[in-house]
Amino acid sequence: MPVFTYHAKDKEGRGKSGFIEAASKSDAAAQLREEGLFIASLELTENQKPGGRFLKTAFGFLSSVSLAEKMIFARHLSAMIRAGLSLDRGLQILAAQTKNSRFRKVLNSVEENVRQGHSFSESLAQYPEIFSELFVSMIKIAEASGNLEGILNNLSVHMEKDYELRSKVRGAMVYPSVIIAVMIGIGILMMTMVVPKLASTFAELKVELPWTTNLVIGTSQFLSEHSIWGLALLVLLVIFIRALAKTSAGKRAFDFAILNFPVFAQLSRKINSARFSRNLSSLVDAGVPIMTALQITSQTISNSFFRESLVFASQQIQKGDPLSKILQKFGNLYPVIVVQMIEVGETTGSLSEILQNLANFYEEEVNAITKNLSAVIEPVLMVIIGVVVGFFAISMIQPLYSIMNQI
Repeated sequence: MPVFTYHAKDKEGRGKSGFIEAASKSDAAAQLREEGLFIASLELTENQKPGGRFLKTAFGFLSSVSLAEKMIFARHLSAMIRAGLSLDRGLQILAAQTKNSRFRKVLNSVEENVRQGHSFSESLAQYPEIFSELFVSMIKIAEASGNLEGILNNLSVHMEKDYELRSKVRGAMVYPSVIIAVMIGIGILMMTMVVPKLASTFAELKVELPWTTNLVIGTSQFLSEHSIWGLALLVLLVIFIRALAKTSAGKRAFDFAILNFPVFAQLSRKINSARFSRNLSSLVDAGVPIMTALQITSQTISNSFFRESLVFASQQIQKGDPLSKILQKFGNLYPVIVVQMIEVGETTGSLSEILQNLANFYEEEVNAITKNLSAVIEPVLMVIIGVVVGFFAISMIQPLYSIMNQI
């Protein structure tokens, strides 16, 4: 739902500013008037404007805040509060220390809102692209319980585990990424240096070329004569794919492919099971009702199919069904051990502890898989390279055989 920034005055003429969530600008104005406020200005927050959303989708990597930065932020703020510093003073110090200009601006804004009397969680919620719903919900719980220092420390540990999980997966993808990059580089060199010479030879000999050879030569001519346009098209293609992957249809298609691709299917299920277990465990342990905890957890899961299953589970739990019985319907997503262990946790009243153990178990499983992932992917890469090289070789050698037969 859109978030609006407002500046208003109350009946006593005192200035008041903040944020309000509403379906539309008129609804936001109506809510403020019901609170007895006289509106001076009411605008959609910058990060929610349509143009801003598209730019962040396409170029989000230019101004993103990494998980490591948020982890360090939570850990240092916890230490400052434990040392006796006030929240606004801690935010001020951390804003001055951070090297990320985007994050610095956000922390300065949050600190200003806190000084004006807004709650910490409300201030963080204005930046959903940086602070997840899980993060904001845990801070709300901390404010209600008076244990901000402890919750921030738990969040830093939670993000550290998530960071380690992501790092292992990314590390395992370095080798195949390098191989693919080298293959593309060699392909471009062949297209711009070798193929033009062969094409001129074929033209001089007036050889009838098969369609595969014409395709290779046409691609080579385009890359040689329009290298700038080729580079521009490549950049636009990358931007388009990034933007498409952020749409619901594109994300769903990508997630479906990952869940059904032999090499990555098992890894994806275990990563999402680990993240689901750890996030739900943190919320349940903090005292969040299971239905609300599932809704929040669904927003922290990247895979759309897992996310939809958790939304469905939160709706069914409201009807009285146990979580283990609901997850049984998603056998293609959750391994059997997840369902069985959750059932044990529900029976014994130790769901949070069971989920924590599940998270540790699957993180170790992911660690074991990623260590051998390069060895698994290597044969697939060799097959792809073989097909590409074979296509290129046949396309360019076939006309040479035709020449030899004519002699």
